[in-house]
Amino acid sequence: MQEKLEQIVARYEELTALLSSPDIHSDQAAYAKAAKQHRGLGEVVEKYRKWKALNDELAGARELYDSADDEEMREMARVEIETLQAGLDQYDADLKMLLIPTDPNDEKNVILEIRAGTGGDEATLFAAEMLRMYARYAERQGWRMEILDSSESGI
Repeated sequence: MQEKLEQIVARYEELTALLSSPDIHSDQAAYAKAAKQHRGLGEVVEKYRKWKALNDELAGARELYDSADDEEMREMARVEIETLQAGLDQYDADLKMLLIPTDPNDEKNVILEIRAGTGGDEATLFAAEMLRMYARYAERQGWRMEILDSSESGI
């Protein structure tokens, strides 16, 4: 995983240099592509750099723990190691999630069909509850929702 992250950092730095070059501004399509790629790698690079810094701090805390003669100093180092390890584990999990390739369909729209089906009035009531549930979920996520077609029932 670390090799992949180092490659991402190298690519990010390449893109940073490219975007600061005056030549790239003459080709708007290339500039837009490079800027989008740079933006996409930014969060990964930031988390990786913080992960590396935490890893270095953890190595220092372990060294302090191993070399400490005083019991109080060892206890402080142990607490620091536990805290740093928890932070490192969190960054590790975040980085693994960020390394999962994005689906090209993530930014696209969806059409959802809700039908009552068989079951009479109960199925109709359930379908109405499902519609309200999805509408509220979309609202909380900040998504725009539009009802394309609906048919009213007598209930």
